[in-house]
Amino acid sequence: MRIVSLVPSVTETLAAWGADPIACTRFCERDDLRHVGGTKNPDIEAIAALAPDLVVVDREENRKEDFDALVAAGIEVEALHVASIDDVEPELDHLAARLGVATQPEPMPARAGLPPLRRPSDGTGPVRVFVPIWRRPYMTVGARTYGTSLLEYCGVQVAFADRPDAYPTLSESDFAGEPIDLVLAPTEPYAWHRRNLGELSAFGPTSLIDGQDLFWWGARTPTAVTRVAQTIAQALG
Repeated sequence: MRIVSLVPSVTETLAAWGADPIACTRFCERDDLRHVGGTKNPDIEAIAALAPDLVVVDREENRKEDFDALVAAGIEVEALHVASIDDVEPELDHLAARLGVATQPEPMPARAGLPPLRRPSDGTGPVRVFVPIWRRPYMTVGARTYGTSLLEYCGVQVAFADRPDAYPTLSESDFAGEPIDLVLAPTEPYAWHRRNLGELSAFGPTSLIDGQDLFWWGARTPTAVTRVAQTIAQALG
C-alpha cells in the first residue's frame, strides 16, 4: 500500500514492520522520505498529489481540521487514538490488520522486572516526578496522556496530573507546596539541554530523559519502558 504517515511514532513503527510509508512529516526523522509538512500543518495538496492508498493520523497528534480536509479531498484516512500505554497494542493491531501486515510485537516488560526505585526521603508514597514539556510558561503532562501512563507503569506518580487539562500550563505559584522528588526534562517537544537544567533544579533533582522514549508510542514502547525506568532509577541513585 501507498501510505502517508503524519505521525512520527507511526512512521517509526511502519519501518519496524518493513512497511515504509511513501511520505511523512518533517518531524519523523526520515530524510530519505518525502516530507509533506508538519504534524499540525500538513500540505494537503502535496499529499493528494501522491495518490496514497491511506493516510495515517492520530487524534492526539494531529488536528481534526486536517483530518476533515483529507477526507474532503477523497483520501482514505486511518485515525488512531493513543492516549495511554494500554491503547498501543489494540491500535497497532488495528492498523496492522488494515495494512495486511503480519507483526510480532515485543511483549511489554513486567512491572516487577523493572529497576526498583529508591523511595523519597520520607519513605512514604511513590516517587513524584515533574515533566516540563515547555518553558516560559512551563507546561507538563496531565492524566490523559501516553507519557503519564508510561511513567505510571514505571512506578512513579506524575506531579500536576490531577489537573483537568491534558497539558497543564503552570505558574510559579503552582509549585508552592508541591512535593517533587525528581524533575525529568525531556529532549522534546521542548529541547532541554544540560546547559539549561539549572533553572529546573529549583524544583528538585533534575535529569534529562529521552523525549522519544517518553512520548513516541508504537514498536518502541516495550523497550522504551525499560529505558525510562532505568533512567529514573539511575537519577534517584
